[in-house]
Amino acid sequence: MIEMHDVWKVYDNGVEALRGINVKIDRGEFVYIVGPSGAGKSTFIKLMYREEKPTHGVVLINGVNVKRVRDWKIPHVRRKIGVVFQDFKLLNMTAYDNVAFALEAIETPRRKIRPRVEEVLELVGLSDRMFAYPSQLSGGEQQRVAIARAIVNNPSFLIADEPTGNLDPENSWDIMYLLEEINKRGTTIVMATHNKEIVNTLRQRVIAIEQGIIVRDEEGGEYGYED
Repeated sequence: MIEMHDVWKVYDNGVEALRGINVKIDRGEFVYIVGPSGAGKSTFIKLMYREEKPTHGVVLINGVNVKRVRDWKIPHVRRKIGVVFQDFKLLNMTAYDNVAFALEAIETPRRKIRPRVEEVLELVGLSDRMFAYPSQLSGGEQQRVAIARAIVNNPSFLIADEPTGNLDPENSWDIMYLLEEINKRGTTIVMATHNKEIVNTLRQRVIAIEQGIIVRDEEGGEYGYED
């Protein structure tokens, strides 16, 4: 699914965001990415969906060396990658249209769009809110729309970058239970988070990054930092 071999990322200002990263994430795993602010977590995540390219080393996504992919082919690589952000990034259109847009962008036949959109909105618990606009939705509901949009194309893995960062505890847990359900259905999930309680309660594999280096990689691990 995801492999990094001796990956370095050095930005133009000389900052070494990642240094000698070696990691493999298999199909069906649920992995937390943790570490202090500025540790390199965001860069690690961005390499997975080719928002950034490694300075050195190899990043393989579903067997594809993303550094060698031409820019015009990137959208094709991303079709099997779902991404969820902390700030939702919804368009000013209904929940239904936000999700449908992801299918329209890859030229899905129109007859297939409506049943699929309705299916994923039901999965995330928003069947009765599909024609609401983002301004009419709570933060938790907006994140559910964002997740529906990320999974509507049946991605092989889902990247979640601080998906509960802007949510209250109750909505955070609702989102986590939803992500667990998506994972149980076969989608690999990689989630960057600062939420100690979630990591320590819903035990999964934990990869800890500090100063651009993986310092810990353990199954059923703990968060390991004091906030």
